[in-house]
Amino acid sequence: MPKLRRKKPQGKLHFKKILIANRGEIACRIIRTCRALHIKTVAVYSEADAGALHVQMADEAVAIGPPPPSESYLNIEAIMRAVVETGAEAVHPGYGFLSENADFVLACEKAGIRFIGPSGEVMERMKDKAQARGLAKAAGLPLLPGTDAGNTNEQIMDLAQEIGFPVMVKAAYGGGGIGIRIVESPDQLQEGIERASSLAQSAFGNAHLYLEKYLNAPSHVEVQVLADQHGNAIHLFERDCSVQRRNQKVIEETPCIKLDDAQRQEMYQAALNLVRHIGYTNAGTVEFLVDQDGNFYFIEMNTRLQVEHPITEMVTNLDIVEWQIRIAAGEPLTLSQKKMRSNGHAIEARIYPEDPATSLPTTGTVGKVKQPKGDHVRIDGSIFRGYEVLPHYDSLMAKVITWGETREEAISTLYKALERYRIPGVTTNIPLVQRALSHPDFASGAYSTQLLSRLDSQDGAEIPEEEVVAAVVAALGSMFGTQPQRRASSWKTYGRAQQMGSLSGRGGRW
Repeated sequence: MPKLRRKKPQGKLHFKKILIANRGEIACRIIRTCRALHIKTVAVYSEADAGALHVQMADEAVAIGPPPPSESYLNIEAIMRAVVETGAEAVHPGYGFLSENADFVLACEKAGIRFIGPSGEVMERMKDKAQARGLAKAAGLPLLPGTDAGNTNEQIMDLAQEIGFPVMVKAAYGGGGIGIRIVESPDQLQEGIERASSLAQSAFGNAHLYLEKYLNAPSHVEVQVLADQHGNAIHLFERDCSVQRRNQKVIEETPCIKLDDAQRQEMYQAALNLVRHIGYTNAGTVEFLVDQDGNFYFIEMNTRLQVEHPITEMVTNLDIVEWQIRIAAGEPLTLSQKKMRSNGHAIEARIYPEDPATSLPTTGTVGKVKQPKGDHVRIDGSIFRGYEVLPHYDSLMAKVITWGETREEAISTLYKALERYRIPGVTTNIPLVQRALSHPDFASGAYSTQLLSRLDSQDGAEIPEEEVVAAVVAALGSMFGTQPQRRASSWKTYGRAQQMGSLSGRGGRW
């Protein structure tokens, strides 16, 4: 496998110090790139995260408040204070928390601090997914039948009749699969709107909804893009993110074997058309649904780094975080679209602390971790012996990413890596991931977003909807700023050498 391609510095092309406004595995991952670029890093942490791995790894660390996200990782004033105190020149938001908060971007811009992401103006235009539909339409992208920005709930009810059932009622400011209701018939519509609106208000602080035609068993395919401040934009190919549980991604792979070359090129062009139309800069992802006839439809744009970005890095040998930093520093893209190649196949599994049968969250304290190794295995994580699963934050513990010359090799390597992964003290979803990888539909590539729900139905697991909703909001709502306050749990602090030794990412190019 070729080595990671890093651009040789030519003069002052990047920052001397970057503050990372996040925690967990993504903060650790950003720190690794900054180290490779010889950039100093500043970690921020809540009282609950005082012993966290990203705090141990960073060159400096600043406490920003109590455990609840609203008082720490979502506290713009506290984070900006840390930026000023440490003399950081730029802020990387990671994903979740403030990564798509236009007010935070504007605060950075006002203070003369570079935000490593798009402008606040563009982010503001794209954060409302109903409004984003209108921008995508103006850029010529194909859309599912649905409502426009500004429609009232009464108008949504009328338009649902015109579109035809089934339909999806969706939170305009949604994320993490929260605030989506599938409505099968007119008599379910009022209840669907009320429940989606209530969930949207609870999780995002905004009850605004929109409507889209529901596709049965689609594929979820996204295109990674990079755009600089000089008018250059390229795509870094596509990812298939169709293995989802309750609209939350669990397994992602690249390339998407369901598309032919003509479909790929059409999707790439659509993504770049949107990027240019809205004046987007930095890294972003344009997401599509693909129906069973191969037609694709725009659903949203993520104006940030994606959780699944490592698989794109594995097949392109590029460091996307490095390019985020370079673009934010004003560097032009020197990557040629004609010379870009997707080499081999890569796949990622997200590891959560949850019951594999019900997908409900579990808790516990991690014992001695045994991580899989190999030239084609990469682990992005933040767990270590003594790591305590906290109720305050998103529960993603690690990502296991593998590469192979062929899809079969990548899948086999991932399955074997999961067999060797030991996280004592916490029940995880690893058995579920292995079942999905072994399913005939996944092996053949004939799977859709319904794969995991089919596994659930085979198990006969019936979880009350209210229980599922409460668990999802509790586990993911904090990433968007509305997690209710809970009792803080204290972290056990371990030596720097011990914690650093548990960090993976040494296999292959990482």
